[in-house]
Amino acid sequence: MIIEIVGADTEAAAKSVAALTTSWGYPPQPAPTAETATGRDTKDLDPIAVTALVLSIPSAMLAVSDIADRIHKRRRADELIEHARQLDAQQATARLVREDRSVDLATLTPDQLLDLIADEPPAT
Repeated sequence: MIIEIVGADTEAAAKSVAALTTSWGYPPQPAPTAETATGRDTKDLDPIAVTALVLSIPSAMLAVSDIADRIHKRRRADELIEHARQLDAQQATARLVREDRSVDLATLTPDQLLDLIADEPPAT
């Protein structure tokens, strides 16, 4: 990190900044000479790269949202399956009834239950 100090009393300001950064564990760096200060390499932003970055943000947010939703649903599915296992111990069976078949909830994993629900056609 380069800290450039511009103003009237740059020497005092540089000393105070150096003291602060030294307390953070960073030794003070020598001030840049006039030759290195003017010979800076300026880089332009690539508009295509910036556009690609901006366009990728919504899909990344959607992916994070989907993962968070899946985690939430997985916890609920795990609770339902655990309850079905408790009922199974009490000689009762909880089943997921679909159009083509029915499945014992106690035998499923949370991911299997979520996949079965996702494959279910929407109710009309």
